[in-house]
Amino acid sequence: MTMKITTLYVYPIKALRGIKLQSASVGPQGIAHDRAFMLFQVSEPDEELKKMQVDSHPQCALFEQQMLHETISVRHHGPEHQDHDDQALVIPLNPDIASLSRINVNLHGSAPSSAYSMGAPYDDWFSARFGFPVKLVYIGDGKRAVLGNTLPPKQQQQQPRAQPKSGWLSSLTSYVTGKEEQGEKPWITFTDVAPLLVTSEASLHDVSARLPPDEPMPMYKFRPNIVVDGQGQGAWAEDLWAELTVEKKHKLLLTGNCVRCVSVNVDYETGKPAAGELGSVLKKLMKDRRVDAGSKWSPVFGRYGFPAAGQADQSENFELRVGDEVEVTKRNTDRTVWDWPGL
Repeated sequence: MTMKITTLYVYPIKALRGIKLQSASVGPQGIAHDRAFMLFQVSEPDEELKKMQVDSHPQCALFEQQMLHETISVRHHGPEHQDHDDQALVIPLNPDIASLSRINVNLHGSAPSSAYSMGAPYDDWFSARFGFPVKLVYIGDGKRAVLGNTLPPKQQQQQPRAQPKSGWLSSLTSYVTGKEEQGEKPWITFTDVAPLLVTSEASLHDVSARLPPDEPMPMYKFRPNIVVDGQGQGAWAEDLWAELTVEKKHKLLLTGNCVRCVSVNVDYETGKPAAGELGSVLKKLMKDRRVDAGSKWSPVFGRYGFPAAGQADQSENFELRVGDEVEVTKRNTDRTVWDWPGL
């Protein structure tokens, strides 16, 4: 049965609140501008950079971002530093990297990856609101490697894991981007492990059913890119989805489960773990959603994926819109198994 896209999200600055879109341009690195920026805590005195995500830094949930006229406008809605709350930070959506200092960062082991430090006043603005030194980093022309078996299933079947990485990465380039042996390896921005994250409303309803009727679980806490209604599929049907086709032409290859952490328990109004039942969502999911043998202690909600660009009926970039029809065109017989080194 055909489903529909109900919501699209983009997160220009990783870990901050997502932005709802009515339409989105999608390419090999997912939705345009998604996770192109990231915040790092600067540890003193060695100035080591520590990644900032909602699980480790729940205060990130207090920052709202919007894309306006080739810029990102960020506002802080936290209880602390109220004297700063009326001051929005405006960041260029496409900074001139020639004027920025290059920096190496490490995210989830696919590193060190080259990126760019945005510098003051951006660092100062975030540092004042977090209350500790923070650095804003832009991916620019940096490229994070895709690790583990998050690559598309077709490529995994064609190339045994024992072969050198150059072999299977080269094969993936042909499959995902449609480019034959041009030497460019697949890469991602500051997205966790894949360009896209797909979730379903049907599964969200199952989560909300575990909570009091007046406290439904909001989808934004799961931080997806593409939400489908799941009509006719049922809760958790996406566990076995291998390929979605949007509007009968745009293919999304779903390659791995999204295993969840304490970020789903965060209250976006306080920037702290939520009180009451909403603060125990992760525990509730652990009862029956630890369904991935590769990450047996973490519950699953959603599927990671890649856009299958370069097909005969589509260009490398394509448009997705809320309301687009979505069909499950391939299913796996068995569940995929999580395998990202270091995670």
